[in-house]
Amino acid sequence: MADRVMFISWGQVVRGREERALDVLNETVAFYGRLQQQGRIEGFNVVLLEPSTGVGGYIELRGSADQLQAVSEDDEFRQLITDSTMIVDDVRIARGAANAEVARRIGMFQASAAKVPQSA
Repeated sequence: MADRVMFISWGQVVRGREERALDVLNETVAFYGRLQQQGRIEGFNVVLLEPSTGVGGYIELRGSADQLQAVSEDDEFRQLITDSTMIVDDVRIARGAANAEVARRIGMFQASAAKVPQSA
């Protein structure tokens, strides 16, 4: 089971670039589908959000730390991210923990918190 995520979010589509935005989204979904079929990632989700948050949508990639590192260095991934920056605002990429890795990181947090005097 995947213990890492890569979270790729974006804001509003640049006006006048709507058709290209759809093309890039379709190319991106096809790319992640190929990665999943090839076993290079465990899976992904595409989410489109309703207007109000400043975030237009996001894609969550799931895999191991090594898998997601390899994706981030892939030329096609880099090109799709670059293409995205031309047609949507606020492209952001964040990495995080999932599943068993969450428990491990919470344990690390608890160990650190135990060393800090607590105040009311």
